[in-house]
Amino acid sequence: MASTDLDLQVRLRTMDDGWEMEAFEDEAERERLIGEGDAEAAYKEPSDEEGHRKGRRRSLGRRGEDAAAAYLERCGMEVLERNWRCPFGEVDIVAFDDGELVFVEVKTRQGVGCGLPEDAVTPERRARYERIAAMYLAEGGPMTCPVRFDVIAILVIGEDRALLRHHRSAFSHGD
Repeated sequence: MASTDLDLQVRLRTMDDGWEMEAFEDEAERERLIGEGDAEAAYKEPSDEEGHRKGRRRSLGRRGEDAAAAYLERCGMEVLERNWRCPFGEVDIVAFDDGELVFVEVKTRQGVGCGLPEDAVTPERRARYERIAAMYLAEGGPMTCPVRFDVIAILVIGEDRALLRHHRSAFSHGD
């Protein structure tokens, strides 16, 4: 995924009601944590039936979205909407950042067996996000500001740690 701006990693520590963020000191610290956490081994398949697994995925996704929204607010962005729905689908977060309307897709994963979280934002999904943004704007969102599409990828790397990577301007119209 080509980001035109910033990739930022933060450490997320598990708390009772979500994750607490801590900035990485440097790239070496990030590499140490990934090596120590072994992202692939961090995923533990639940022993219960399929319904339980779906519930766990929803819970993981919800926690990831909560962490992403808190992160964006800490970065000075104003979160306007969460889980906004229309006939084309749902956008996880709509935010306002320095004069830009930002549509944020949050991808949270417990392992890299299917690739990195941001790899799930395929060209087909990008086209769907563009349709969702157009519907949001048509229904009364701010019309006179630039629109940006960001992706926040969260990779759980251990019981109490996850990596958050913010891809600003992850794609643009027609990518």
